[in-house]
Amino acid sequence: MVPQISPGVAAAWLRDGEAVLLDVREAPELELAAVEGATHVAMSTITSRLSDLDRAQKYAVMCHHGMRSYRVAAFLQQQGFTDVHNVAGGIAAWASDVDPSVGRY
Repeated sequence: MVPQISPGVAAAWLRDGEAVLLDVREAPELELAAVEGATHVAMSTITSRLSDLDRAQKYAVMCHHGMRSYRVAAFLQQQGFTDVHNVAGGIAAWASDVDPSVGRY
């Protein structure tokens, strides 16, 4: 089971360098709304980009509302990543709870 974290926790981890915020949305979505400092690896490319990720790193995985990111986080766990968390509510919750300047779509 993938642990859920709030956008506020993910923002603190990103700010403090405690975790990588892994945004798994597709490129057109990033043009609508993005979090500065996030690492972007689209869900559609996660298997081919797996070697770009550090299994020892802590990850907070985010998408639009939290469903795709949950699936990616579960996949990462299956691949041996041990410190993976899903950002509940995704960037939509981030925009309402953390940074209202982040676009909504």
